[in-house]
Amino acid sequence: MTSLVTLEPISQLLASRIIAGLQFPGDNWHEQYPFADEIIPLQMLLALESPDPVFTQYQVRDADGLAVGGIGFFGPPDADGVVELGYGFVPAGRGRGLATAALLEAVAIAGSAGALAIIADATLDNLPSQRVLTRAGFTETHRDEKLVYFRRALH
Repeated sequence: MTSLVTLEPISQLLASRIIAGLQFPGDNWHEQYPFADEIIPLQMLLALESPDPVFTQYQVRDADGLAVGGIGFFGPPDADGVVELGYGFVPAGRGRGLATAALLEAVAIAGSAGALAIIADATLDNLPSQRVLTRAGFTETHRDEKLVYFRRALH
């Protein structure tokens, strides 16, 4: 783990509480958490009959232990060993290096679990996210009218 962030796997029970905004003592969520973009991946996690224990959704905590975002995989690697991920942070968690640290931690998790590459995307206007991906060793592969696509080889 990096000193900036800790990634904690999100169980389906926790996902349902996050979606409902039911914070329990000790959850230590930032007041802006959960944010709107966090809900869809958590709903996807809830819809799974048997979530993958590694290639799942993770809550991102800052150095103070405060939940400030999420990062997660959209399932296990495909037949070519490629896994897709996405991430997001509350506004107060942005611009502090947390996204890059979380992304590097997710890269380490995927690599140690056998993935060969990771893909991700960012909207054309989300330059900070594009910079985060580049800082984490991802290379732009192509663009379309809405998104910029990135890839990072792991082995």
